Amino acid sequence: MSDSFSPPPPPEFPPVDPTTFDLTIIGTGLSQSIIAAAASTAGKSVLHLDPNPFYGSHFSSLSPPELSSHLLSPPLQPQTPPISEEYDVVSLSSKSLYSDVEIPPFPAELGDCIRRFCFDVSGPRVLFCADSAIDLLLKSGVNNYLEFKGVDASLIYDGEKKGFSSVPGSRAAIFKDKSLSLIEKRTLMEFFKLVQKHMGGESEDVISEEDLESPFIDFLNKFRLNNNPLNQKIKWIILYAIALADYDQENLEVCKDLLKTKDGINRLALYHSSIGRFPNAPGAMLYPMYGQGELPQAFCRRAAVKGCIYVLRMPVTALLADKGSGLYKGVRLASGQDILSQQLLIDPQFVVPQALTLSKPDGLQGSSQNFIPRGIKKVARGICITRTSLKSDASNLAIVYPPRSLYAEQATSVRVLQLGSNSAVCPVGMFVLHLSALCDDASQGKKILNAAINTLFEQPTSGSSKLKAPEIPEDKLVDQSAVTEEEKPALVWTALYVQEITEESVSTISSSPSPDGNLSYNNLIDTTKKMFEQMFNGEEYFPEEASPEDPDNVEDLGPE
Repeated sequence: MSDSFSPPPPPEFPPVDPTTFDLTIIGTGLSQSIIAAAASTAGKSVLHLDPNPFYGSHFSSLSPPELSSHLLSPPLQPQTPPISEEYDVVSLSSKSLYSDVEIPPFPAELGDCIRRFCFDVSGPRVLFCADSAIDLLLKSGVNNYLEFKGVDASLIYDGEKKGFSSVPGSRAAIFKDKSLSLIEKRTLMEFFKLVQKHMGGESEDVISEEDLESPFIDFLNKFRLNNNPLNQKIKWIILYAIALADYDQENLEVCKDLLKTKDGINRLALYHSSIGRFPNAPGAMLYPMYGQGELPQAFCRRAAVKGCIYVLRMPVTALLADKGSGLYKGVRLASGQDILSQQLLIDPQFVVPQALTLSKPDGLQGSSQNFIPRGIKKVARGICITRTSLKSDASNLAIVYPPRSLYAEQATSVRVLQLGSNSAVCPVGMFVLHLSALCDDASQGKKILNAAINTLFEQPTSGSSKLKAPEIPEDKLVDQSAVTEEEKPALVWTALYVQEITEESVSTISSSPSPDGNLSYNNLIDTTKKMFEQMFNGEEYFPEEASPEDPDNVEDLGPE
């Protein structure tokens, strides 16, 4: 044996050519990937980097080992970079968006197929068939790189009746729903009719401007059919399963986002118009085959076709600033190469050094201290594996637990998405479930998720994946026996973690938003479009190349 030890050689990084760009992007999250495609389409030169070996960043779909590595990855610590004669070299650091990560060892009996599981880091999430995300896929041509499966059914948990009810999204579905009484059917159908009249601009029975600006819960409480008000079940279906309200709309002390009537009506109209838009899609929602990570990767493919240069496994170690003004000039790669660009777009976990001065799109100067992305909320996420579908005749399911349906202090909705092997995210005979709930802290978030998980599954009797039941006072506990113990699927494996939600920021160094707690992509798509318009004032955002009304394009987007 040799007396001396030679450390492994440093990784070899390919040189990047050219070395000057209009835009450099760090991270291939969905927002960054959309902007990369939009900027490239607008004729901008773009360099798109990612320190990871995979696409998607916080919007990726990963195998169990990759998920564990991603969630537990240590933040980038500031280093002392080599001095440059031309620029001030400022070290780049990051913070982790994830905390309280619980990932037990993967079950040994599933070891042979571990790589066939694909977990969405930002799940649960779907696309509504008529939403702005679908329109963007069609307009940009990115739909050519994607395949989708329809979500078979949507359910809502009824804490009083201790079970699940289907969510009827159309008048035909209401008529067929056996869980609704005749009065409930008539009331819900009349409410949907009112929404359709309002969205159609009919002069009679439209909703007044005063009502549109009022809280949606107040409008629902005012609604009458033959002097009969909406009962609690119907209100919860409308508020939490269709309008997808996050917080308890009937408790202003805990509600952090009170839904206005105009927003609630728009969400109901979106849900209704999504049903039947695509052939063979049974409901209002679509899911991308192979996982949500296919979406950013598809936009990256679109960007590459338009000339964007991609380099994965390429960390950025420092930022370059003008020696006199402190303004951003470029980045230093882990290879030691310096890349110059007019603008920089980064992942939300990166922290911009305060030594830099940022120039905003309107020309105003501002310190980077005001730029650092701020965590405004947290979202608790869970991933479960089972061998049995929660509904015997469906593989892909969306489920919502309204506030107070699990226990009295539950302030936020819990959303669940079950996916089967026909979505190509797990082996045949297995099912993956993603759960999420907005929360103030990890304790609150995990308490809500554990309560939901305990209604869904028979708990394992041994092993490291055993869950602890949430500590809820007996007098506050809602009976959670959604189905009998014999009917509950067995829980094979579960992971829990908490993610910080950060906002976007736009300047010469812009930061993309982190995944939010929404079920759809609409807010993210709207935010990304606004970011692009601020970053590239006057440039067209994806010039029309394929009409959303083109039947061939719509056919291609639908499920197989």
